[in-house]
Amino acid sequence: MFVTPAYAEEAPAEGQTQTETGVAPQTGELHTETGVPSEAGHGGGVFPPFDQTTYPSQLLWLVITFGLFYMLMQKVIVPRVGGILENRHDRIAQDLDEAARLKSEADAAIETYERELSAAKAKAGQIASEARDAAKAKADAERTAIEAELAGKVAAAEARIADIKAKAFAEVDAIAGDTVTAIVDKLIGAKVAKTDVKSAVASLTGKQEG
Repeated sequence: MFVTPAYAEEAPAEGQTQTETGVAPQTGELHTETGVPSEAGHGGGVFPPFDQTTYPSQLLWLVITFGLFYMLMQKVIVPRVGGILENRHDRIAQDLDEAARLKSEADAAIETYERELSAAKAKAGQIASEARDAAKAKADAERTAIEAELAGKVAAAEARIADIKAKAFAEVDAIAGDTVTAIVDKLIGAKVAKTDVKSAVASLTGKQEG
C-alpha cells in the first residue's frame, strides 16, 4: 500500500505563504520566460517603439546603426561603386580612343586608296596614250614600208615593161627588115642591103611613132 510521506502532508507554517514554501499559487502564475505574471502580459500598455521611456535607448541604437551604416557606405560600398565607375570610365575612354584611332587609320587608308587609284588611272591613261601613239607610229611605219615596197615593185615593173617594150620594138624592127627584104626580093628579084632596109624601116617607124 502506497504511503504518503509525512513532509508532504505538513501544512505551511504560520506566517508563510505558498510562494515562500516553493508552491505556486493557483492564480497569477509567473511566466516562465519573462518572470511576469501571465495575466499582466495580456493587459493594456504602450507599443514598445512608442514608449517614451525607451526613447534614449532607441536614439542611441539609431545613432550607432546610422554610424555603422555610414562607415560601411564610406569604407566599402562607395569605394567599390567609385572603382566600378572609374573602371567603366577608363574603359569607355579607351574604347573612344581606340575608335578614334581606327577612324583615323580608316581615313588614312581611304585617302591612300584614292591617291593610288588616281595614280593608277593616270598611269593607265598614259599607258593607253603611249600604246595608241606606238600603234599609230607602227601603222605609219608599216604603211611607209608598204608604200616603199610598192613603189619599188612599180619601178621594177615599169623598168621591166620598158625593157620588154624595147625588146619588142627591136624584134619588130628586125621582123620588119626581114619582111621588107623578102618583099623587095620577091618584087624586083634583087637583093637589098640590110643597112638600107634598117634605115628605111627606122624612118617609117619613126614617122609612125611621131
